[in-house]
Amino acid sequence: MNDTSKEIEKIYRKMLMAKSGAERVKMGVSMFETAKKFVEASLPEGLSEEEKRKAMIKRIYPELRVLATDFTD
Repeated sequence: MNDTSKEIEKIYRKMLMAKSGAERVKMGVSMFETAKKFVEASLPEGLSEEEKRKAMIKRIYPELRVLATDFTD
């Protein structure tokens, strides 16, 4: 779904491109950290750290399930 007008997209892109590469990377890292917090908050309570780590990887990187045989449980 995209409900953003082309004009707003252009304004937003211009704003992003005005930032340095380092600033854009920092923004991306911040967004990823926030996404990880949302995923972690959605996990069942009582998981061990190892179970939590595996569940986080499954949710964030579902394409790795095929490659990571120890995550298939």
